Amino acid sequence: MPTASSDAPRIERALLSVYDKTGIVDFARRLVELDVELISTGGTAAALRDAGLPVTDVAEVTGVPEILEGRVKTLHPSIHAALLARRSNPDDRAALDDRGDAPIDLVACNLYPFESVAKQPDTDRATAMENVDIGGPTMIRAAAKNHASVGVVTTPDAYEAVATELEKNDGRLSEATRRALATDAFAHTTAYDQAIHDYLGDVDTDEEENADDALPRTYRETLPRAQSLRYGENPHQAGALYGDPGRFFDQLHGADLSFNNLLDLTGAISLIDEFRDADPTCAILKHTNPCGVATAETLETAWQQAFATDRQSPYGGIVVVNRPLDRPTAEAIDEIFTEIIIAPGFETGVVDFLAENDRRRVIRHVAAARETDRLDVRSVLGGLLVQSRNSVLPPDITDHWTVSTERSPTSQEQSDLDFAWRVVKHVKSNAIVYARDRTTLGIGAGQMSRIDASELAVRKATKSELDLTGSVVASDAFFPFADGLEAAAVEGARAAIQPGGSIRDDEVIDAADEHDVAMVFTGQRHFRH
Repeated sequence: MPTASSDAPRIERALLSVYDKTGIVDFARRLVELDVELISTGGTAAALRDAGLPVTDVAEVTGVPEILEGRVKTLHPSIHAALLARRSNPDDRAALDDRGDAPIDLVACNLYPFESVAKQPDTDRATAMENVDIGGPTMIRAAAKNHASVGVVTTPDAYEAVATELEKNDGRLSEATRRALATDAFAHTTAYDQAIHDYLGDVDTDEEENADDALPRTYRETLPRAQSLRYGENPHQAGALYGDPGRFFDQLHGADLSFNNLLDLTGAISLIDEFRDADPTCAILKHTNPCGVATAETLETAWQQAFATDRQSPYGGIVVVNRPLDRPTAEAIDEIFTEIIIAPGFETGVVDFLAENDRRRVIRHVAAARETDRLDVRSVLGGLLVQSRNSVLPPDITDHWTVSTERSPTSQEQSDLDFAWRVVKHVKSNAIVYARDRTTLGIGAGQMSRIDASELAVRKATKSELDLTGSVVASDAFFPFADGLEAAAVEGARAAIQPGGSIRDDEVIDAADEHDVAMVFTGQRHFRH
C-alpha cells in the first residue's frame, strides 16, 4: 500500500454524490471516523443521514436549492472553486477565504446510468437524455484536474483501498494514489461521453447528412483492460484483452487464454452461430480456420464426421458444438489432445472429466457472437479500418438464391449447399469447401488463387480418403474463370454455390450446364482476410 508523505494534503472535507450507492455508507462511516466533514446531495445525503452519519447538504454550502428538478445542484462556485483551488497558490486560497468557502479534498461520485437506460428497447430519446449526467462529470473532472490536492473515487470497488490508505496514513492519500484515481476518473468520464456519442449516432435522424451514413463520422472506443496476457501473437509482443468478454464466454477450466486462443475462440463461436438452431453440429478449428464441420443426428456422430475431414490438423485445436456436451462426445474428443472445448452447456460430470487434462481449456458459450453491438475494427498503418459485422446468415437463406443453371439443385443438394455456404464464410480467402450430407469433405483456405484453394481442398479430401462424388462445392467469391468450376465437376461435385458477379459468369454457367452441375448465385461475397 502506498505511503503518503507528511506534506501530502490531509482529507478534511469530502463531497459524496453517487447514483450507485453500493458501499457508500460504509465508506462514509470510515471517513467520519477520520474526522472528515461530509457534504452530499439528494439521495446520497438521505442514505447517509438514515445511517446516522452527520452530513451537510450541498444546498447549504452553495446557498442555492436544487433547481430544474435536480438538473442543477452542484454547478456552483462554492463547489468548483473548492475543488479547483490550488493549495500552494496564495491567491487561490485568498479567493476561497473571500467567498467564505473551504477546500474540498475528496470526491466520491458515479454517474446516472445512461448506457443501461439507453439500451432498454422502450427508451425514447427524451428519456435517454434525462439520464445524461452533467454535474457529476464536471465534479469528477475538476477533482481529477486538481489531483495534486484532491482525491477522486468513481467506483465502489475503490472504496476499500482508499479508506484503508487514509486510515494508515493519518487521513492522507499518496501522490501515486491520487494520480491513479485521477487516471481512472478521466477514463470513467471518457467512457461515459463515448456511450452518449454512440447513442446519438445510432438514433434515427431526419438529418440529410446522416441519412445514408452507416458508420460514425468519428470513431472512438474506450474499453477497460479485462485481462493482461503473457504475450501477444508471438512471445516478443505484449498483449492484453480489453472490453467485456464475460458477456460471451465463461472459462470453466484451464490456464488463462492466450492472445491466439482468444482469436481462435472468437472464430469458433462465430462459426457455430451459423448453426445455432441446426441439428447437432460440431466444428474443429485451427488458427481460426475450420478443419472440419458436420451436422448429424447426434453430437458424437457430428464430431466423428468433422474429424474425418482432416485427421491430422485437429491436434491441439479447438472444438465447438451447438448443444450441451454429453459424455460420449466428450470421450470421443478426448482421444486426441484438444486445447479448447466450447459448448453452450455441459451434461453432469462432463466438465470434471475434461478437467482431468490440465492442458485443456473448457469454455461455456454464454452468448452468441451475433449479439455483440460492436463494429468490426482492425488496425492498419495510419489508422483503423471499421466495418459493420458480417452477420449470421438467416435460416431462410435459400430463398434469396438465384438458380443460374438449367438444372436446379435437388433438395439434398440444396441442404448441402446451405451447409457449405455457412462454412465457407468462416474460411480465410481464397476459400473453397467441398461437402456432402452436411459434412465437410475438403477445405482449401487462404490460397493466392481460387484454383490453388480448390486443389488444396481436393488434396485434403484425398489424404483423408474421402470421395467427392456427389458433393457440393462452395466458393467465398465468384469463380473468375470456368476452369475452377470444371475442375470441381471433374472431382465429382454435382452442385455449386458462389456469389456470382464475374464478367465471365456466362462462361462459368455454360461449363456448369455442360457438366450437369446445378449452380446457385447468392449475390453476396464472403471475403475473410
